[in-house]
Amino acid sequence: MSTDPGINAGLAKLPDLFKPGKLGPYESANRIKFGACCVSNFNSRKGFISERELARTKVIAESGAGIVTNQGASPDASGEGKAYWSQIALFDDKFMPQFEQIAGYIHEAGAVAIQQLLHAGRYGGIDLGYCVQPSVVPQTLPHFRPPREMTKEDIRFCIAEHAETAERAIRAGFDGVELTSFMGYLLANFNSPFTNKRSDEYGGSTRNRCRFMTELIYSIKDKIGDEHPLIVRLNGAELMDKWGGSDEDDCFEIIATAGEHGVDMVSVTVGWQEAPESSIGRDVPPGHWNRLAVRAREVLPASVPVAFGVRLPDPVDADRCIAEGEFDFWEVCRPMLADPELIHKAREDRLEEKRVCVGSLNCLSRLFRDLPYTCTVNPALGHEYEPEYRVTPTASPKTVMVVGAGPAGMECAITAAKRGHAVTVYERGPAVGGALLGYAAHDQAHGSDLMTLVEHYRVVAGKLGIEVKLNTEVDPKLMRSKLHHYDAAVVAAGSRIALDQPVSGETNGLLLDGAEVAAGRAETGQRVVVLGGGKVGLTLAESLAVQGHEVTVVEAAKRIAGDVSPTWKWRHSAWVGELGIATLTETQVVEVRPGGVAVANGSGERFLEADSVIATERRPNQELFQSLEWMVDELHGIGDALMPRGLDQAIHEGYRLGCRI
Repeated sequence: MSTDPGINAGLAKLPDLFKPGKLGPYESANRIKFGACCVSNFNSRKGFISERELARTKVIAESGAGIVTNQGASPDASGEGKAYWSQIALFDDKFMPQFEQIAGYIHEAGAVAIQQLLHAGRYGGIDLGYCVQPSVVPQTLPHFRPPREMTKEDIRFCIAEHAETAERAIRAGFDGVELTSFMGYLLANFNSPFTNKRSDEYGGSTRNRCRFMTELIYSIKDKIGDEHPLIVRLNGAELMDKWGGSDEDDCFEIIATAGEHGVDMVSVTVGWQEAPESSIGRDVPPGHWNRLAVRAREVLPASVPVAFGVRLPDPVDADRCIAEGEFDFWEVCRPMLADPELIHKAREDRLEEKRVCVGSLNCLSRLFRDLPYTCTVNPALGHEYEPEYRVTPTASPKTVMVVGAGPAGMECAITAAKRGHAVTVYERGPAVGGALLGYAAHDQAHGSDLMTLVEHYRVVAGKLGIEVKLNTEVDPKLMRSKLHHYDAAVVAAGSRIALDQPVSGETNGLLLDGAEVAAGRAETGQRVVVLGGGKVGLTLAESLAVQGHEVTVVEAAKRIAGDVSPTWKWRHSAWVGELGIATLTETQVVEVRPGGVAVANGSGERFLEADSVIATERRPNQELFQSLEWMVDELHGIGDALMPRGLDQAIHEGYRLGCRI
């Protein structure tokens, strides 16, 4: 460990997080375990690890975690356990060279190297058209494959494949292996009464359902020996009560059983893919699931450490939890995908610079659609091997004007400044953040995560010496006074709300701008009609309903949430139902009239009485492009100024432009 006070300035503030830990015979440098976040989909369809994956894994290895878990490898040659489009495999020696590289990266960084084994069971067979599980229980989600029941011979063969793959991981240089039941994979399928209806020795009582797990533990231990730790990830809560899954008492009996049968660590997880409630999204407040870790610590022997980190993204909170004995290791994945330097920032007392995982689950949205995962707030994730995504010193320092201090503009400004450009940001509003400020203020999930992102931009811009001119409108007059002052201008002025609804009669301010409502500059009456069931309209509708307003959403499309990421559509639909928000889909606005708005659909025309009608359709702020075209050498546009979309597109476009400007 370095004695440089600058490098270690945060140790005194987080002493328990950075104290050494034990995993079997190994000592980890700290109490941080990098967890395997499903898979990346960066690899080949045949299971071979790609250069893209190696580059990502090298960054993870160097994150500063004392234990690093490599993403789940499929242990079976048949493909029945393969969950994802390009999941890595380790059922044959032919896959070993890249695993050896990854183990080498982890050891070079001074961490304990763990390889996860992932047989997806109910969610597997992606290339086969069927899946295997303990019993034939029909799928509740249509995109998964129809199930086949495993015979006893299938079970014995599957256990043997796991043990052989575990031994192969050790030969590749890993220190230990991990079994996972997270998300409802095969191990969870045997443990849960929802998917295990067997009447033989592998089904029935909780102890019998655990038999598959205990046989896996013994078989793997026989292959790798006690000198190599075995970790198992188990649900503290399945959240599958609706389907007859394990309750929490069952879950902790299973956890206790694992502890009795020789595992070296238990990682506590939450939820299945089919669970009808959220487990890791932004709508779950940080610390919500900590009680599960506490209970696991109570039922396990002191010699079996508990790893936990579900919706616990903050190192400060993790340090407190370890100090208070809630768990032994902070298991973290998505927060370090969002900010690979998070641990280093904690060690160096720079947490004010951290990028927070905002829990939008863009990673899972893409993964579940057979795409490589990406991160909303980390544009470099998955592009670590591409020179175009590296923040390298510029060969030609420039003076750069950025118009707009929203996420797109600030991301571009910070990236360009890191490369050596002199950057000035112009913002017509009173603060950094742009439209994100209003969105965060009305977000029913956890708006403070979004505000932390805004704070990151404010702090880092200050440290880089970026001048931010607030309450300053950029127009041709201002630009004429700045002729030849800037080498490049970036238009990141965001979007505006379209107010061109048909209006008849004296409506006296009935029609409101959704952006003005979000910013708190326009007040609404008791009865509100929101025009548009996209992300802006739903966010405002939900917030107003919580405040006690009577809200109706009018949407022209067949369904609401059309521009919402796939992993959040259900959340908005659930909120709409819970909050009693009326929705009219496939409905057009006819006219805003005194006292409300006339709408029409297949049932005919009707009048919705309202005290306020809120417009939410966004259009790009493109006017500056033409105005600035002949006033600056380079002119660029990013984010909603080009086309209104989402936070991830704004951040990614800002970063990419900052890398090449």
